[in-house]
Amino acid sequence: MLVFVLTYTGENPLILRFDVYGNLFGLLAAHPVTPLVSLHHLDIVQPIFPNMTRIHALKQLKVPIKLDPAGIMQQSICYHNTHKWTISVSWGYAVQIFRGIFSAREIEIPARTFLNWYKRADYTAFPFNTRPVSKHVCQKPFVYHLSNALYKKVKNETMTFYVRTQRNPSCKWKMADPTQIRVVEVHKKPDPHLWDKSPRRNCCRVQGTKKKGTMVIDVGECREDEIIEL
Repeated sequence: MLVFVLTYTGENPLILRFDVYGNLFGLLAAHPVTPLVSLHHLDIVQPIFPNMTRIHALKQLKVPIKLDPAGIMQQSICYHNTHKWTISVSWGYAVQIFRGIFSAREIEIPARTFLNWYKRADYTAFPFNTRPVSKHVCQKPFVYHLSNALYKKVKNETMTFYVRTQRNPSCKWKMADPTQIRVVEVHKKPDPHLWDKSPRRNCCRVQGTKKKGTMVIDVGECREDEIIEL
Protein backbone atom coordinates (compact mmCIF):
# COMPACT_ATOMS: atom_id res chain seq x y z
CA MET A 1 0.00 0.00 0.00
CA LEU A 2 1.44 3.35 -0.99
CA VAL A 3 0.17 6.51 0.67
CA PHE A 4 1.29 9.74 -0.97
CA VAL A 5 1.06 13.06 0.84
CA LEU A 6 2.22 16.52 -0.21
CA THR A 7 4.51 18.51 2.04
CA TYR A 8 6.98 21.35 1.60
CA THR A 9 10.68 21.97 2.13
CA GLY A 10 10.79 25.74 2.24
CA GLU A 11 8.67 26.79 -0.75
CA ASN A 12 9.31 23.61 -2.73
CA PRO A 13 6.63 20.90 -2.87
CA LEU A 14 7.73 17.40 -1.88
CA ILE A 15 5.80 14.14 -2.21
CA LEU A 16 6.22 11.74 0.73
CA ARG A 17 5.62 8.03 0.17
CA PHE A 18 4.67 5.65 2.99
CA ASP A 19 4.92 1.90 2.27
CA VAL A 20 2.56 0.14 4.68
CA TYR A 21 -0.01 -2.66 4.74
CA GLY A 22 -2.66 -4.10 7.04
CA ASN A 23 -5.14 -1.82 8.80
CA LEU A 24 -4.55 1.81 7.75
CA PHE A 25 -6.85 3.31 10.39
CA GLY A 26 -4.08 4.63 12.64
CA LEU A 27 -2.36 6.42 9.77
CA LEU A 28 -5.49 7.89 8.15
CA ALA A 29 -7.06 8.98 11.46
CA ALA A 30 -3.95 11.01 12.35
CA HIS A 31 -3.06 12.34 8.92
CA PRO A 32 -0.29 14.99 8.91
CA VAL A 33 -1.08 18.64 8.15
CA THR A 34 -0.60 18.11 4.41
CA PRO A 35 -2.95 17.27 1.52
CA LEU A 36 -3.71 13.61 0.93
CA VAL A 37 -2.53 13.14 -2.66
CA SER A 38 -3.40 9.52 -3.43
CA LEU A 39 -3.79 5.96 -2.16
CA HIS A 40 -2.34 3.08 -4.19
CA HIS A 41 -2.50 -0.73 -4.11
CA LEU A 42 -5.59 -0.86 -1.92
CA ASP A 43 -5.99 -4.50 -2.91
CA ILE A 44 -3.35 -5.50 -0.33
CA VAL A 45 -4.76 -3.67 2.68
CA GLN A 46 -7.95 -3.99 4.67
CA PRO A 47 -10.92 -1.89 3.46
CA ILE A 48 -10.57 1.62 4.90
CA PHE A 49 -14.15 1.43 6.24
CA PRO A 50 -15.28 -1.60 8.28
CA ASN A 51 -17.94 -4.03 7.06
CA MET A 52 -17.47 -2.93 3.44
CA THR A 53 -15.71 -4.23 0.37
CA ARG A 54 -12.71 -2.23 -0.82
CA ILE A 55 -14.70 -0.80 -3.72
CA HIS A 56 -17.64 0.17 -1.51
CA ALA A 57 -15.25 1.79 0.96
CA LEU A 58 -13.68 3.92 -1.78
CA LYS A 59 -17.11 5.00 -3.00
CA GLN A 60 -17.92 5.99 0.58
CA LEU A 61 -14.79 8.16 0.75
CA LYS A 62 -15.61 9.89 -2.55
CA VAL A 63 -18.71 11.50 -1.03
CA PRO A 64 -16.88 13.89 1.36
CA ILE A 65 -14.04 14.36 -1.15
CA LYS A 66 -16.51 15.91 -3.60
CA LEU A 67 -17.79 18.29 -0.90
CA ASP A 68 -14.43 19.49 0.45
CA PRO A 69 -11.40 17.87 -1.23
CA ALA A 70 -8.89 20.08 0.61
CA GLY A 71 -10.27 19.05 3.99
CA ILE A 72 -10.35 15.28 3.54
CA MET A 73 -8.84 13.42 6.52
CA GLN A 74 -7.52 16.62 8.09
CA GLN A 75 -7.35 16.10 11.84
CA SER A 76 -8.68 18.44 14.50
CA ILE A 77 -8.62 17.80 18.24
CA CYS A 78 -10.89 19.11 20.99
CA TYR A 79 -12.15 18.27 24.47
CA HIS A 80 -15.43 17.62 26.24
CA ASN A 81 -14.62 19.41 29.48
CA THR A 82 -17.61 18.09 31.44
CA HIS A 83 -16.99 14.42 30.64
CA LYS A 84 -13.18 14.73 30.45
CA TRP A 85 -12.99 13.26 26.95
CA THR A 86 -10.49 13.91 24.18
CA ILE A 87 -12.00 13.98 20.69
CA SER A 88 -10.13 13.55 17.41
CA VAL A 89 -11.88 14.32 14.12
CA SER A 90 -10.36 13.04 10.89
CA TRP A 91 -12.75 14.94 8.64
CA GLY A 92 -14.62 12.79 6.12
CA TYR A 93 -13.22 9.58 7.59
CA ALA A 94 -13.55 8.95 11.33
CA VAL A 95 -14.05 10.41 14.80
CA GLN A 96 -12.44 9.01 17.96
CA ILE A 97 -13.49 9.66 21.56
CA PHE A 98 -10.90 8.89 24.24
CA ARG A 99 -11.64 8.67 27.95
CA GLY A 100 -9.41 11.22 29.68
CA ILE A 101 -7.56 14.35 28.60
CA PHE A 102 -4.60 13.82 26.28
CA SER A 103 -2.34 16.43 24.74
CA ALA A 104 -2.83 17.21 21.07
CA ARG A 105 0.81 16.29 20.52
CA GLU A 106 0.06 12.72 21.63
CA ILE A 107 -3.14 12.31 19.60
CA GLU A 108 -1.41 13.63 16.47
CA ILE A 109 0.88 10.58 16.48
CA PRO A 110 -0.53 7.67 14.39
CA ALA A 111 -1.41 4.51 16.32
CA ARG A 112 0.35 1.44 14.95
CA THR A 113 -2.61 -0.40 13.45
CA PHE A 114 -0.57 -0.85 10.24
CA LEU A 115 2.64 -2.72 9.42
CA ASN A 116 5.82 -1.83 7.57
CA TRP A 117 5.85 -3.11 4.01
CA TYR A 118 9.38 -4.40 4.58
CA LYS A 119 8.76 -7.32 6.91
CA ARG A 120 12.24 -7.31 8.43
CA ALA A 121 11.79 -3.70 9.52
CA ASP A 122 10.04 -2.81 12.77
CA TYR A 123 8.14 0.36 13.68
CA THR A 124 11.38 2.30 14.18
CA ALA A 125 11.91 2.17 10.41
CA PHE A 126 8.89 4.37 9.68
CA PRO A 127 9.83 7.90 8.51
CA PHE A 128 7.46 9.32 11.15
CA ASN A 129 6.68 8.79 14.82
CA THR A 130 4.10 6.17 15.82
CA ARG A 131 2.54 5.07 19.09
CA PRO A 132 1.42 1.61 20.23
CA VAL A 133 -2.25 0.64 20.22
CA SER A 134 -3.45 0.71 23.82
CA LYS A 135 -4.17 -2.70 25.35
CA HIS A 136 -6.07 -1.35 28.36
CA VAL A 137 -9.81 -1.69 27.73
CA CYS A 138 -10.56 1.74 29.22
CA GLN A 139 -7.99 3.48 27.05
CA LYS A 140 -9.26 2.12 23.75
CA PRO A 141 -10.94 4.93 21.80
CA PHE A 142 -14.58 4.82 20.74
CA VAL A 143 -14.36 4.89 16.94
CA TYR A 144 -17.04 6.33 14.66
CA HIS A 145 -16.71 5.94 10.89
CA LEU A 146 -18.28 8.11 8.20
CA SER A 147 -21.83 7.09 7.31
CA ASN A 148 -23.05 10.09 5.29
CA ALA A 149 -22.04 13.56 4.10
CA LEU A 150 -24.22 16.49 2.99
CA TYR A 151 -23.79 20.08 1.86
CA LYS A 152 -26.11 22.80 3.19
CA LYS A 153 -26.06 25.59 0.61
CA VAL A 154 -27.92 28.12 2.78
CA LYS A 155 -25.23 27.96 5.48
CA ASN A 156 -22.38 27.05 3.10
CA GLU A 157 -21.37 24.19 5.34
CA THR A 158 -20.90 20.46 5.17
CA MET A 159 -22.53 18.04 7.57
CA THR A 160 -20.81 14.70 8.02
CA PHE A 161 -22.20 11.88 10.14
CA TYR A 162 -20.17 9.16 11.84
CA VAL A 163 -21.48 6.00 13.50
CA ARG A 164 -19.91 3.40 15.79
CA THR A 165 -19.55 0.05 14.07
CA GLN A 166 -18.00 -1.94 16.93
CA ARG A 167 -18.77 -2.27 20.62
CA ASN A 168 -16.08 -1.30 23.10
CA PRO A 169 -15.19 -3.70 25.92
CA SER A 170 -16.61 -3.00 29.38
CA CYS A 171 -14.63 -0.50 31.46
CA LYS A 172 -14.80 -0.17 35.26
CA TRP A 173 -13.42 3.37 35.44
CA LYS A 174 -15.70 5.71 37.37
CA MET A 175 -15.92 8.39 34.71
CA ALA A 176 -18.30 9.35 31.90
CA ASP A 177 -18.75 6.58 29.36
CA PRO A 178 -19.04 7.44 25.62
CA THR A 179 -21.20 4.34 25.05
CA GLN A 180 -24.25 6.62 25.06
CA ILE A 181 -22.94 8.41 21.95
CA ARG A 182 -24.21 6.55 18.89
CA VAL A 183 -23.74 9.26 16.24
CA VAL A 184 -21.27 12.12 15.83
CA GLU A 185 -22.45 15.01 13.64
CA VAL A 186 -19.73 17.35 12.35
CA HIS A 187 -20.35 20.79 10.82
CA LYS A 188 -17.62 22.39 8.71
CA LYS A 189 -17.42 25.11 6.07
CA PRO A 190 -15.50 23.95 2.99
CA ASP A 191 -12.31 25.87 2.28
CA PRO A 192 -11.00 25.37 -1.29
CA HIS A 193 -8.08 27.71 -0.52
CA LEU A 194 -6.95 25.80 2.57
CA TRP A 195 -3.55 24.89 1.15
CA ASP A 196 -2.88 28.43 -0.12
CA LYS A 197 -2.39 29.40 3.53
CA SER A 198 0.28 28.47 6.06
CA PRO A 199 -0.37 24.83 7.04
CA ARG A 200 -2.03 24.48 10.43
CA ARG A 201 -4.70 22.30 11.97
CA ASN A 202 -8.29 23.37 12.30
CA CYS A 203 -9.85 23.48 15.74
CA CYS A 204 -13.03 21.72 16.78
CA ARG A 205 -15.64 22.52 19.41
CA VAL A 206 -18.28 20.33 21.05
CA GLN A 207 -21.70 21.95 20.62
CA GLY A 208 -24.78 21.63 22.78
CA THR A 209 -27.60 19.54 21.33
CA LYS A 210 -30.96 18.09 22.30
CA LYS A 211 -30.49 15.11 19.99
CA LYS A 212 -30.33 12.03 22.19
CA GLY A 213 -27.31 9.83 21.57
CA THR A 214 -25.69 12.41 19.28
CA MET A 215 -22.59 14.53 19.73
CA VAL A 216 -22.42 17.67 17.57
CA ILE A 217 -19.03 19.14 16.69
CA ASP A 218 -18.08 22.30 14.82
CA VAL A 219 -14.78 22.28 12.88
CA GLY A 220 -13.16 25.46 11.63
CA GLU A 221 -10.24 27.84 11.84
CA CYS A 222 -8.85 28.32 15.33
CA ARG A 223 -10.02 31.39 17.20
CA GLU A 224 -7.81 33.75 19.20
CA ASP A 225 -8.37 31.84 22.44
CA GLU A 226 -7.73 28.44 20.85
CA ILE A 227 -4.26 26.97 20.50
CA ILE A 228 -3.50 23.67 18.81
CA GLU A 229 -0.08 22.03 18.83
CA LEU A 230 1.68 21.01 15.66
